[in-house]
Amino acid sequence: MARIGPAMTWADRFRVRQYLTNSLWVIPLTGGLLGFALANASILVEGIDLPNGWDYSSSTALTVLTTVIAATVGLTGFVVTVSVLVVQMATGTFSARYMRLWYRDRVLKAVLAVLIGTFSFSFSLLRRIGDSVPDLGVTLSGIFLGFGLLLFLVFLDRFVHRLRPVAVASLVAHAGRRSLAATAAMSSTARHGAAEELRPLGAPALGVTSGESGAIQAVDDRGLVSWASAHDCVLVLRYAAGDFVLRGAGLVSVHGDVADLAPAERELRGLIALGNERTIEQDPAFALRILVDIAIRALSPAVNDPTTAVQVINYLEDLLTAIGTTPGLHGRWELRDAGGGLRVVIPAHRWEDFLALGITEIREYGTHAIQVVRRLRAALEALRANVLPDYVDAVEQELARLDATVAAGFGETVDRDRAVVLDRQGIGGPPG
Repeated sequence: MARIGPAMTWADRFRVRQYLTNSLWVIPLTGGLLGFALANASILVEGIDLPNGWDYSSSTALTVLTTVIAATVGLTGFVVTVSVLVVQMATGTFSARYMRLWYRDRVLKAVLAVLIGTFSFSFSLLRRIGDSVPDLGVTLSGIFLGFGLLLFLVFLDRFVHRLRPVAVASLVAHAGRRSLAATAAMSSTARHGAAEELRPLGAPALGVTSGESGAIQAVDDRGLVSWASAHDCVLVLRYAAGDFVLRGAGLVSVHGDVADLAPAERELRGLIALGNERTIEQDPAFALRILVDIAIRALSPAVNDPTTAVQVINYLEDLLTAIGTTPGLHGRWELRDAGGGLRVVIPAHRWEDFLALGITEIREYGTHAIQVVRRLRAALEALRANVLPDYVDAVEQELARLDATVAAGFGETVDRDRAVVLDRQGIGGPPG
């Protein structure tokens, strides 16, 4: 966890948000505390008139509450067991990187919060049974348990369906689209880097090094522009989101006059969040990485499931189309101040990088899978028709590589003529 206090930087706050978002205990703990508070609140209003059916004897109330407590403990254990099975299957069948999305699922956290909250509520009431009976609380305890059961069924249905690779691919592609939208509109002062070279900036006045090792998870683009504007300088970041940085490596070059170097270095480090692994927040390439991992695992000899790979390519094409219609993917972002002055330069993926990441390994591992090469051809042909004109040449180069792969993989075999045909269903689909 990052340090918490008045000196928290933007990077610290980002890491705290990431920790809370990925944590599986914070929301359930909140549910438990809320259950305890509601139990005490229900006892304070026990004097109100209730329907006759809500009156309980001490023995009946004791039986109801102990049953509810036992049921919530059992259901919580079952939820944890199902979650462990999901983790095992997801890491073995899909990709370990997918788990960052699974940890954030709100239904999982909600069902744990309701069950633990019901346990806390019922246990708090159980201690009060003696000369008086908390009739309202006993009834609410049963209602909360019923709601927990309903939520448990929703949880079970959700995760049974999410064990399918196509559902995981859809989820990852959706997350990648959100990340792309956030990255493409980094701030109201951001401008996509043009293909031409930047004018020389001269020797840097300050080189900020990394204080720790880790992957760049996100950068505070607004904070960087504001800092550069306040100090009338240009900041050049050495690494892009998703890159792994070693301790002591150059992180930022400051071009301009900086009066006090030590505070500047601390402030700039605080605007770049490092972590143990990549996140999708500002790194749509990571979503592509997860999709490709799922596809090539399906193409491994141990699994040998090219149909799953074809299903993943469907969502891969969807995400690549979104990327291919985003202008300015030429290798850097230029962030400018309100007056149009250049303030921050950040390395970024080019369209060619995204395309190679999404296609190359699937093409390589699917060389002898006829439905994979046919589906890849259909995806590339669609991309050639839909991406921006500046990006068409890269798509044509990938098509040429696919032709060479098919020629090497199928040679003079009887299915060579079928392998060079595009098919949006892989094989057996209607003609386009």
